[in-house]
Amino acid sequence: MNWKDFDWKPLALVPVLALLVFPFIGSTSTWLTLTIAGLAMGMIVFIIASGLTLVFGLMDVLNFGHGVFIALGAFVATSVLGAMGDYTNSASLWMNLLAVLPAMVVAMLVAGAIGLAFERFIVRPVYGNHLKQILITMGGMIIGEELIKVIWGPLQIPLPLPEGMRGTLLLGDAAVEKYRLIAVVVGVVVFGALLWTLTRTKIGLLIRAGVQDREMVEALGYRIRVLFVGVFMVGSALAGLGGVMWGLYQQNVTPQMGAQVNVLIFIVLIIGGLGSTTGALVGALLVGLMANYTGFLVPKAALFSNILLMMAILLWRPQGVYALSK
Repeated sequence: MNWKDFDWKPLALVPVLALLVFPFIGSTSTWLTLTIAGLAMGMIVFIIASGLTLVFGLMDVLNFGHGVFIALGAFVATSVLGAMGDYTNSASLWMNLLAVLPAMVVAMLVAGAIGLAFERFIVRPVYGNHLKQILITMGGMIIGEELIKVIWGPLQIPLPLPEGMRGTLLLGDAAVEKYRLIAVVVGVVVFGALLWTLTRTKIGLLIRAGVQDREMVEALGYRIRVLFVGVFMVGSALAGLGGVMWGLYQQNVTPQMGAQVNVLIFIVLIIGGLGSTTGALVGALLVGLMANYTGFLVPKAALFSNILLMMAILLWRPQGVYALSK
């Protein structure tokens, strides 16, 4: 990425939105609490959306079945954390992390493996046809939800936060939940890893070159199909990780949770620009802040505030804040 040519205006929208809202809230501590909570929610949404924007941006696949990997990751986490009660019931944050980190890894591995099968049997036959992709991936999501019900049951399952991740920290007069700070850190790590891989590694170079000129890259002896399958698996694994984060955020999981989040994900991708990792981050942060601010100031407007945000962004930049993957 050439930082000299980078467009910083969309990134500036995040602090601008926060500063514009401050006079309406009045209290500095309340504003800080809402802002950090909104950024944390945005980071969780980014983790979920990053997998889909990766798949669309690099493979041109509209995967409306992305939600099934979110739900799968969350349910796998319930099983892993449920078997590690000694670690989750400890008041030590480090002991909690010894339970949560394996749950994240297992969720990503399972979601990635199922993503491999999903790509092979559902997505591969409809490459290049967006309408068929939408229809068949939605069907795949419905089937996936039913299989989750067969394994874990149709009822809501609690996914409580580990003991050491509960409670709040005081930043001056502002109370900030510990888990939200953890979510911000995880989101930053995921964004940094994606950006570094796509812009600073040979694999990222090959993938981006394959998107531009697949025949030329294959003529050099590289198997682009294998790379693209790997991209789909990584996208599915990120959805599984996002499912773990979202399940802990909601503190319960349901088979339909992925489908419920799907609408929010596509709002984020449209705001950010389809296929842009940086755009997905900006879109997710804006969505998280908007949801928190309107929920506090005008609760009745919270349900459609993100739609209004999307409309405003598209009036400014019809292709989203970043039209191409950066």
